[in-house]
Amino acid sequence: MSVQKKIYAKLSEAFSPEFLRVEDESHLHEGHAGFKPGGETHFRISITSSIFSEKSRIEQQRMIYKVLSDEMNNQVHALTLSIRVSD
Repeated sequence: MSVQKKIYAKLSEAFSPEFLRVEDESHLHEGHAGFKPGGETHFRISITSSIFSEKSRIEQQRMIYKVLSDEMNNQVHALTLSIRVSD
């Protein structure tokens, strides 16, 4: 399973999001730190979930990083997060 699919599956399970998009942006970082041929090192995540309600921005980010700790410690160099709270 690709890293992108693993990230999508883990976030779906953990947060039951109303909206989730995981985009591999590795090609935009060629020549930068953490880039590896073949990609799957830099991702943009857009997620909307009621689970983030009443959590600070830092708490929301920590929740996501905790769920993705294996990926962050092994394959993923960077995440760009767009987190929204659903109604």
